[in-house]
Amino acid sequence: MGEWFKKLVENIKRLWNKWSLIQKIILCAIIGVVVLGIILLFSVSASPTMVPVIDAPIRDVDMQERIITRINTEGVRASVSGSGVIMVPDETTARRMRVILIREDLIPQGTDPWAIFDRDRWTITDFERNVNLQRAITQMVTDHIKALDEVDDANVTLVIPRQELFTADQNPVSASVIITPKPGSDIIENRKKIEGIQKILKFAVEGLNDENIVITDQRGLILNDFTGMADIDRLSLIEKGNKMIRNLESQYRAAILSSLQSIFGSDRVRDLNIKIEMDLSRQNVNTEEFFPVTLKPRTPGLSYDDSEMAPSITRSKTTSSTTWKGTGFNPEGPSGVEGQTAPAFRDMSDLYGEVTQETLVDNEEINKRITQEERTPSIDRITVSANIDGVWKIKKDEKGKQVVTNGSLEREYTPVSTDDLRAATALVQDAIGYNASRGDSVTVQSIQIDRSSQFAEEDTKLLKEKQFQLVLLFAVIGLALLLVGFFIFRVISREMERRRRLEEEDRARREQELRENALMQAEEDETQVAMAVEERTRIELQENIANMAKQHPEDVASLIRTWLLDE
Repeated sequence: MGEWFKKLVENIKRLWNKWSLIQKIILCAIIGVVVLGIILLFSVSASPTMVPVIDAPIRDVDMQERIITRINTEGVRASVSGSGVIMVPDETTARRMRVILIREDLIPQGTDPWAIFDRDRWTITDFERNVNLQRAITQMVTDHIKALDEVDDANVTLVIPRQELFTADQNPVSASVIITPKPGSDIIENRKKIEGIQKILKFAVEGLNDENIVITDQRGLILNDFTGMADIDRLSLIEKGNKMIRNLESQYRAAILSSLQSIFGSDRVRDLNIKIEMDLSRQNVNTEEFFPVTLKPRTPGLSYDDSEMAPSITRSKTTSSTTWKGTGFNPEGPSGVEGQTAPAFRDMSDLYGEVTQETLVDNEEINKRITQEERTPSIDRITVSANIDGVWKIKKDEKGKQVVTNGSLEREYTPVSTDDLRAATALVQDAIGYNASRGDSVTVQSIQIDRSSQFAEEDTKLLKEKQFQLVLLFAVIGLALLLVGFFIFRVISREMERRRRLEEEDRARREQELRENALMQAEEDETQVAMAVEERTRIELQENIANMAKQHPEDVASLIRTWLLDE
């Protein structure tokens, strides 16, 4: 063995020496690849096998993160495959994680609860199959209950015991459901909806009975305890019947009140009361009635009834007659043996006579009707009372003015006529379908309505109007006096202004004449008169003002008045 190994080593060295550098590099690369493949093979074979938690791929990223986070909180390492399937290390962990995800409602919407049966494994036992079946049924029933619009959340627990050999030893199937109603839902008080959930459970689980089902709300209140609810149902029916009666009364009242108010006015028709009595019970009635036979119907258009009736008609008749003549001998048979002759004939024994019997049989036919009906709630009686107020008119005098006495208007009341009341009564009767046979009653009266507050408001309004008219009259008179006074003041002021202007013009003219005479005198005396600049300016301004006053007297007067007002 040692020599063979030495020869092998020597052959390898001899070949290694003969190979070129490229051949040596290729050989080293092949050896490295083989070693690396062996290492990878051992590492892969040593790693644990991953098992899917849910066979269906999960495409929703948020749902994936929630599921992985929940699995990680249990200390289990989870991974996501390229197709979106969440994987865990082993099957035991996968089953435990499925229970947690189902319990906490982390199974994605649309995931088939029966998908757990799609995996075909050689190692699965009958116990695991039964557990998976129970889980799938529970999840399916939970999804059905959550699909209801009235339910926000549901938690279903099913107990399906194993099959026993004897029926007496068999434990019943039971179910417990906890529902959380949506805000504003009446599922807790509605018996029909609770019974619907109970039927869902019975149809989904074989062998489940009503007494083994418990449905509660999130507070633990049992909802499907229907024992002793007959009185509650009866009260509910009575409440619904009373509500129906109130709705019917409101409809009749609105229709009749609208009709009367459109005729007489909304202010005159205020009171309208309707009372409807109804039989809310349901009855099955079988009626058998007999009628006479009509031989001739009534001729249309006649004012009288010419029809012919008969209690019955003969359908068939049978007549039979028997005539006997003889001595009336009645043989008795052998001696000592009583015969079989009727007593009536035995009395005629040994008598001579004649017997005639006649039998008449008639088969009479009559009209017959059999009625089977179910009586639903119907109206037993309707009573209506209405009041129509008369007409109030304000009295007026011969000039057409309203008559006022002690600060109040005089009014005259005219009640509704009898014909109008009769017509209104007929109108109401037709509106309600009046039927005297069932005791309906319609009363329409004309009773005066108290209008004291209305009249007081009208009188107060009239008083305010008169006061306003007086105030307006005094204001107009005062304004007129003010205008007249202003006009007189304007005339007097203009006249005074005119006179003052004339006096100023006369004074200015005299002063001008005096100055001109003085200048003329100075010129004549060759006297140089030295005038100051201010004097000359004043003289020029006076001359300009005088000329302007002559040309525009109105403007100058307005300017002077403005100066006076400013001072």
